[in-house]
Amino acid sequence: MEEVVIKPIIAKELLESLQTKVEEEKQVIVHCCFPASPFLGNLIRIWNSTYLLDNQSEHKSRLIHAENISIYPNWTPVPFMRDFWFTLVFSGLPRDCKSFDLKEVIPEEGGFFVESIKRNELDVYRVKISESY
Repeated sequence: MEEVVIKPIIAKELLESLQTKVEEEKQVIVHCCFPASPFLGNLIRIWNSTYLLDNQSEHKSRLIHAENISIYPNWTPVPFMRDFWFTLVFSGLPRDCKSFDLKEVIPEEGGFFVESIKRNELDVYRVKISESY
């Protein structure tokens, strides 16, 4: 006997609402360069309170994962006179976001800040990190 496969019928409204959820879950990858420093013994770290802030709304994408950099309270040594690269993965941005800021919100001076990053289709970015004061 041949097996009959019955495909479920999913309401169009449900499919559309699920698509919105899928798009909300897209991740944003930011490859960061901390420029070469002439100082020996530099240390670097990232706080969990680092966000992507949509410039058109109140939306904040949270930090999900950090690669090649320590999370506060730990530190990562920075190589002498070499650019230091690390990668941050954030929760998705709203579909209509055109630009955003990367901001490390911390209770001390020197948090990372990159202003007005222009959104692209891949949601993968390369930025040069500077400190905010």
